[in-house]
Amino acid sequence: MTTLTSAGTEDRFNTDSKHLIALDVDGTLVDHDGHMSPNVRSAARDAIDAGHHLVISTGRSFGAALPILERIGLTEGYSVCSNGGVTLSIDTSLPDGYEVVDRVVFDPRPALDALRVSLPTAKFALEDHEGRFLSTERFQDASFGAEAQAVDFEYLRESKAVRVVVFSTDSTAEEFGDAVAAIGLHGVTYSVGWTAWLDIAAAGVTKASALEQVRRRLDIDPLHTVAVGDGRNDIEMLSWAARGVAMGQSPEEVLSAATEVTGSVYEDGAAKVLRSLLDLR
Repeated sequence: MTTLTSAGTEDRFNTDSKHLIALDVDGTLVDHDGHMSPNVRSAARDAIDAGHHLVISTGRSFGAALPILERIGLTEGYSVCSNGGVTLSIDTSLPDGYEVVDRVVFDPRPALDALRVSLPTAKFALEDHEGRFLSTERFQDASFGAEAQAVDFEYLRESKAVRVVVFSTDSTAEEFGDAVAAIGLHGVTYSVGWTAWLDIAAAGVTKASALEQVRRRLDIDPLHTVAVGDGRNDIEMLSWAARGVAMGQSPEEVLSAATEVTGSVYEDGAAKVLRSLLDLR
């Protein structure tokens, strides 16, 4: 693994080629208060202007991802949302400015039943096949991108899920991860967040699986793929990309999945990666 610096990047990466650049949002493009620095914003816009394919790749649902697209001025291309469960085609000529081109659903009942036994005080939310958020105990989070509709647990079980979110205030992230691992969830893909937060998707669905479909749609050489992220839900994405860059504040397992490390979100690490792909000659 290498540390990204301003020197030597032009020699190692062909800035004349157009790349697919997958960018995580929280902890990468914006800090944990939701702030995007002017430097990151301008670097993203410069990369778009240079013809690179920026793909916002986030655990956020599409309603919470759209403001990020607007902030960096992305008016065409693709966005991967809900940890790969939903893929948008961005087209400002459409009435909504986008259309959903892929949505992967699964039966949440086995996972919900097992988790409710193991984590009886946890809160549960679910993004369904219509893009609605359903939740128990008035559970609401900015990553949903929509006001969650309060329902009972049985209604949640009977829904078709794109994404299930589980949050526990009674555990640390490590304790939460141990509890989830002990359950042995089957038939789903899951990742534990920075806090006691669990994201669940259909089996085999990750940011990387959705990005591979986008890469094929765009006909980008696999060697011209770049990914930048900081969370455990970015591990597959960083391994998928020819150039997987971990943010400086990433946990150890994320750093291990990357080919290099950039600065933290507070050091505008994402901007350094983006500018390394621009033709600076």
